[in-house]
Amino acid sequence: MHTTKRWNVDILVSEEAEGNQAYTWAEVGLVSPDLPNLRGHGVARKHPEDMDVPEIGEELAVSRALSDLARQLRQAAWQDIGESTGMAGIPLQR
Repeated sequence: MHTTKRWNVDILVSEEAEGNQAYTWAEVGLVSPDLPNLRGHGVARKHPEDMDVPEIGEELAVSRALSDLARQLRQAAWQDIGESTGMAGIPLQR
């Protein structure tokens, strides 16, 4: 049996700069008909003495948001494992 599914990740990046301060926020959402609505969040802050390279803030914020999303997806998988094995509530994470 061969099954193929497509999961899409939607990424929103926003930056706010004032003077020599800059913050970049990222929100990522996993789009799949089979999964609950999972959204990861990440933020990056430019140090006032750093050069202004917005791409770096974007990369950091998005990577942190993806990491947050991955953590949530692992948690959902562990919950599903616990429910399907009858061991719900028992810590399964490794």
